[in-house]
Amino acid sequence: MIPFSPPHIDDKIVDEVAAALRSGWITTGPRTKELEKRLTEYCGNKKTLCVSSATAGLELMLRWFGVKEGDEVIVPVYTYCATANVVVHCGAKPVFIDVGDDFNITVDNIKNAITSKTKVVMPVDIAGFPCDYDAINFLVNEKEIKERFVPNTPEQEQLGRVLVLSDAAHSFGAFCGKKRAGSFTDISVFSFHAVKNLTTAEGGGIMLNLPDSFDCNKIYQQLNVRSLHGQSKDALDKVNHVGGWRYDVVEAGYKCNMTDVQAAIGLVELARYEEILTKRKVIFDWYTNGFSDCNWAEMPLFRTEDKESAYHIFQLRIKGISEQQRDRIIQRIFNKGVSVNVHFQPLPMFSFYRGLGYDIDNYPKAFDLYSCEITLPCYYDLTKDDVDIVVKVVKEAYVEVCL
Repeated sequence: MIPFSPPHIDDKIVDEVAAALRSGWITTGPRTKELEKRLTEYCGNKKTLCVSSATAGLELMLRWFGVKEGDEVIVPVYTYCATANVVVHCGAKPVFIDVGDDFNITVDNIKNAITSKTKVVMPVDIAGFPCDYDAINFLVNEKEIKERFVPNTPEQEQLGRVLVLSDAAHSFGAFCGKKRAGSFTDISVFSFHAVKNLTTAEGGGIMLNLPDSFDCNKIYQQLNVRSLHGQSKDALDKVNHVGGWRYDVVEAGYKCNMTDVQAAIGLVELARYEEILTKRKVIFDWYTNGFSDCNWAEMPLFRTEDKESAYHIFQLRIKGISEQQRDRIIQRIFNKGVSVNVHFQPLPMFSFYRGLGYDIDNYPKAFDLYSCEITLPCYYDLTKDDVDIVVKVVKEAYVEVCL
């Protein structure tokens, strides 16, 4: 069986994790701080906080910005449920908008959705391909759009416009122009989940890149406190100072800090990330060449003149098929020993969001993309022979179902 996306765990990672375990420091400590520093250097943003998941990072930033009941947050309808779930957790309303041909949020749809209740727009870089951040950043700074913004907190007053909070869970290593993901907009949040290009087993990174009027170092300290139950000191501070046992709790915070065991994995992966990215590019090219003789196969967009994907997932689309045919093709692929997936089911297709009144019929582009999409295996240890088998099996399954 060819698996879908197993993590790449080798002796370097095992040795570094063992070193962390033997160090006597396994919770948030020197390795986590070092990973934050190196992530900032790699991405070119202003400050980084590592957390337990991208989901936690997104919610921390919504709450930092004061998002609450009565507010609206614009979310693409084509995304993983976490993007919208965090909005619901804050008591706000997710405003779903349809997407474009590249699976990503469109600027025109954002503009049409902004109201006086809008506090945040959350673009999602599906499959690792960046959204049009130049256009999004320009839009939220337009005079007409800024005049719609009604601030309710000091942070909102200071920014004076809608916040752009990028769900960059897929796009670590992607480029827009000369900028790397993490520095495209106000705040970006990465996922370091087990299936991501760069993993810490579980984990995430908040990449602060707010305008210069904000003190990102100060915000980093605030987020450190908020991510650890509102404690004024973390464990590292407590042991490094005489009387460090005494601390204050300044707010009812959360528990979503990253551990040094996780950071140990991330440090190894980050050091060799260009090698990881190069391999994933090669896999995408193998697939593209493998399906080049199939007029029914539509390749994902992963390179343009000014943007390049992080090559996270390969979203094959099959032209002219129904959702039911796609499902039968997937079943036959599995029967032939290849694991595939679908990224993603648009959010109104889930019972929770249907129960809130969202209707998939209002998002025809998202449903059209979903109904013919199959995500193919893509991981570091995938070989050319493996890809050849995947391509052969997909072609056979298409013929068996559609011809």
